[in-house]
Order: sequence, then C-alpha cells, then structure tokens
Amino acid sequence: MAFKIITDSASDLPRELIDKYQIHVIPTPVTINGTDYFDGKTIFPEEFYKIQAEGADIKTYHINQYMFYENFKPYAEAGDEVLYLCFSTGIAGTFNAANLAKEQLLEEYPDFQITIIDTKCASMGFGLVVYKCLRMQENGAPKDLIIEAAQYFCSHMEHIVTVETLEYLYRGGRLSKTSAVLGGVLDIKPIIEIDKDGALVATEKVRGRQKSLKRIVDIACEHGVELDKQIISVVHGNDQETCDKVAEMMMERAHCRGIIKSWVGCAIGAHTGPGIVAVVFSNASDEKYAQYLK
Repeated sequence: MAFKIITDSASDLPRELIDKYQIHVIPTPVTINGTDYFDGKTIFPEEFYKIQAEGADIKTYHINQYMFYENFKPYAEAGDEVLYLCFSTGIAGTFNAANLAKEQLLEEYPDFQITIIDTKCASMGFGLVVYKCLRMQENGAPKDLIIEAAQYFCSHMEHIVTVETLEYLYRGGRLSKTSAVLGGVLDIKPIIEIDKDGALVATEKVRGRQKSLKRIVDIACEHGVELDKQIISVVHGNDQETCDKVAEMMMERAHCRGIIKSWVGCAIGAHTGPGIVAVVFSNASDEKYAQYLK
C-alpha cells in the first residue's frame, strides 16, 4: 500500500516535473473539429495553439465520472491511498464528477481511501500545490500533514492573469460582443484574478500589452508574501518570449527563490487564446511546512 498524489492536466505541470516525480496526470478532454483529444496525452500545447490559430472549432468538457472511475480504479485494486488535487469547481465540473466516481468505487472497494480536494485554482495555481506536496512527500512528510498542507496551499494561492486578445473570452461567453469590440479598438487588456470561489473575475482594465504585463507584476509583488522564499510560476499561451520577460521582471523585483515556467494547456487556453500570461504565487508564509519544502 502506498500514498499517491495525483492531479489532472489543467494543472499545467511542465513535463520535467511530471517525469521527475512520475506523477499520474489525468488528461482533460478537448474536442477539435468534432474529434476528441486528451490534453498532455494525444495533444500538447504547441500543437494545440497552432490548430487554434488556424480557426479550428474547439470545445472543452470536464473529465467525466467514467474517466475518473477508470483512472482511480487501479489504485483501489492495489490498496493504495490517493490524494487527488483537482481543477477548480468555479471553472469546471471536475470535482463533482470525481466524487461520483469515488462513490461508485467505494461500493466495490469499501476500504479504498481517496481524498479529493477542490483546489479552487487553475493552471499552475494548483500545479504549484501539487509540486509542493510532492516535495513534502519526497522529504519525508507524513500523509496527514501533506493533506493538511495541500488545503492550506490552495487557500492562499493567487493567480494574476492578462490576455492579449479579447476574442476568445467573447467566443466563450465571458465577454459581450460590445465589450470585445470596444476593448479591441481601445487596446484594453483585462487583469483577471481567481476569486475565493475559484472563478475567473476581471478586476481591472489597462490599455496596452506592456502596461498589462507591468501591472500583473506589480500586483504579484503587492500581494505575495515572502516571495524571496517562494518558488512561483509564470505561465503562457504560446508566448515564451513574454513569459521569459515577466519571469525576469518578477526576479528583479521580488528576488524569488525560483520560477517555474509552463504552458497554459487546452483546458484554459481554449477559452483565452494565445498570449495569455499569468503570475502564480502564495499570499501567505509557508513557514509551518518549511522543513519539508527544502
């Protein structure tokens, strides 16, 4: 019997971390021109954004109960205990579907122990939580402390986001046509955050790409706690150059302990388009768990 930490591909964990920790990442489905693909398994961000730019018809749907059942079942059969950190319920129905699969499995394997946490985070927001939990496990932290820490990390994770184009927010129904057209004409760039319920909320508007990038860095530096002790993340949608620039700005301003750069995958990129950039960090000290986060 082993204690396993797993997640889904909306966490946008970079491949090197997935390979290093051999973590099970459940792929998020995406439909492209009527064909189903699975993020991180049968389609990857580089290819996805190319297809998106070509005008493909793209739709997403959350991992369903059957998919979760199939992914959880091997752990139940092996007698393993699982901690599953999942995509925010404020954005997708992942958490509810996972719990339905859990209930189904408990009928067959009543001793199966699985903890499912609604992270109320997106992209590397919960990717960082997963990473911290894996580091704690690697450094010998007990299971119960890791689960406690995961809940703490989730509750203090912040995402400061901006997009280059409003087109995809309009297509996805998150912006009116009038706002999209007017915003395009005036070169308006929204600053988007994830609220306490795990939903995307536009909090500010600035004019111009460069101002929006500076603003997300400003907010991260204002809200972040002990950034010099944190490993934070900067994520992007097919814009490595801007990701590198924002990471450099964060390092110069906050002297972060480290920065993990990653792509925004299909689950979010389908609704934001290329050019999305976000800074993800904690607004509280991790001192309580510091000995396991070396």
